[in-house]
Amino acid sequence: MTEIIKLSAVELAQKLRAGEVTSVQAVQAHLDRIAAVDGGERGVHAFLHVNAEEALAVAAEVDAIRAAGGAGAEALHPLAGVPIAIKDLIVTVGQPTTAGSKMLEGWMSPYDATVISKIRAAKLPMLGKTNLDEFAMGSSTEHSAYGPTRNPWDLDRIPGGSGGGSAAAVAAFEAPLALGTDTGGSIRQPGAVTGTVGVKPTYGGVSRYGAIAMASSLDQIGPVSRTVLDSAYLHELIGGHDPRDSTSLNEPVPSLVDAARQGLSGDLTGVRVGVIAELQGDGYEAGVQARFNESLEVLRAAGAEIVEVHCPNFKYALGAYYLIMPSEVSSNLAKFDGVRYGKRVIPADGPVTIERVMGATRAAGFGDEVKRRIILGTYALSAGYYDAYYGSAQKVRTLVQRDFDAAFEKADVLVSPTAPTVAFGLGSKTGDPLAMYLNDVATIPANLAGVPGISVPGGLSEGLPVGIQFLAPAREDARLYRVGAALESLLEKGWGGPLISQAPDLASAEKEGVA
Repeated sequence: MTEIIKLSAVELAQKLRAGEVTSVQAVQAHLDRIAAVDGGERGVHAFLHVNAEEALAVAAEVDAIRAAGGAGAEALHPLAGVPIAIKDLIVTVGQPTTAGSKMLEGWMSPYDATVISKIRAAKLPMLGKTNLDEFAMGSSTEHSAYGPTRNPWDLDRIPGGSGGGSAAAVAAFEAPLALGTDTGGSIRQPGAVTGTVGVKPTYGGVSRYGAIAMASSLDQIGPVSRTVLDSAYLHELIGGHDPRDSTSLNEPVPSLVDAARQGLSGDLTGVRVGVIAELQGDGYEAGVQARFNESLEVLRAAGAEIVEVHCPNFKYALGAYYLIMPSEVSSNLAKFDGVRYGKRVIPADGPVTIERVMGATRAAGFGDEVKRRIILGTYALSAGYYDAYYGSAQKVRTLVQRDFDAAFEKADVLVSPTAPTVAFGLGSKTGDPLAMYLNDVATIPANLAGVPGISVPGGLSEGLPVGIQFLAPAREDARLYRVGAALESLLEKGWGGPLISQAPDLASAEKEGVA
């Protein structure tokens, strides 16, 4: 492991601007790391595609601009030259976009997502596309058609999902930054179990144009990083109004970097932190609860006022989500039919009709979890059941939103464990979908209400990371960065550095022939 890949994105950016490191060196160091630990039978397998040639070309361009000096160098974005990984659900010209599915194997998008256009304009070299549960459906990145991703803390455990590839890439020092998508916790929950920072912005705060839709009223693109400040910089870059996204908020991006820098002082005097009574206790592992309680004491010592809030309808959120989300999945995935684009399977016998081609294509192209959710959603939307299931779930969604409104009258931010357990073993829950779904119990309410959330490392339980989740009112993402950075700063003083520095060294595993 070289010193370059240990740097946070902000630290690396500072060295790039000072001329201590070139972008080509930084990109090559991360490509070398990917080659060392990502492949093989027991590699991390964070990446589905590595974009080496283009990444090095962008890096060389940034280096040339900086070497020339003048206005061109001054105009570069603060993160210019810092490499980034992209969840393979976000369409990108020049790289395949598979959504982790055989349905889109090898598919090349003719256009860039809005966030990718912003990444290109800021000249962040894209290292490649990261693994995910197929079409973002899962909590463990075991449902990818291209094999599971492994948790860098323990290669026999899951890295969370659906964005486990992005979180694992950042945790394994294969990339300092990554983009993910969060529909029910798919950025925050992987962040929790890999010891990284994951942010779900306010719904509409970051354009969804070019993110392959799973559930359009829930999906949100957001940053993955190793520090809160790094996420703030990336969030500011990708945020903002986009006329191509009808749900995009037409308002300026808040000053997230300033909020994070303010939080690094560790002073939370006057900040009211609401502890959600319904998101702790029964069902939460003892170690997770212990780290959560310790974090509350750290916040209290920093000057925060700790209050308890009740959100009684949160107990229905999981059930409502698993009706609303599959219903939208059923609609959004109807276009993958073997006729318009993507995989096409011609029936081996019998007449070749559109109906039979569609049936054969969807049977071969979709995995079990995707089929399960399509069937559930189609049933919930069917005549005679719509009001009983989908309609009722939307009413519960309104109740969850009202719970948030009432809670935010008593607190500036809300706090809970991000996930009820640490990373579980690969294969331990694949035969029990309901047990898998329960892993998102603490993250789902934010998606139903459209409010922003952040997960920051909260310590270790039995040697594995625990995440602390903060939630804020819609459009108040800056509060998350202030409180998240404060907790991060204070905890790291006790740890003697970032939590990720305590992760096992995968380089030693490589020498032993297991990575």
